[in-house]
Amino acid sequence: VLIGVDPKTVRRERPPDHGAIREAMREIAGQRRRFGYRRIGVMLERKGMSMNHKKLYRLYREEGLSIRRRRGRKRARGSRTPVPGALRPGDRWSMDFVADTFG
Repeated sequence: VLIGVDPKTVRRERPPDHGAIREAMREIAGQRRRFGYRRIGVMLERKGMSMNHKKLYRLYREEGLSIRRRRGRKRARGSRTPVPGALRPGDRWSMDFVADTFG
């Protein structure tokens, strides 16, 4: 501790991450590909390796274990068949919902 320096301004070094935890995370993620960091954390707690959820998430991201987000269903694209025109008066009915008001 330095004399004359406020201890709140001195930053402490972060303790090193445990390689055993990283290895166990990689092993679980290799077996269960769809497990996220929360479920991996539960599995690690069962093995006796408990830690803060923030540290767990940080290690999970640093190891590149994040699962890929699923994309939405692809919609059909292309030209649709045009609405057939009216052959005689009163054949086709439609309503303009934007301009429709109650009187």
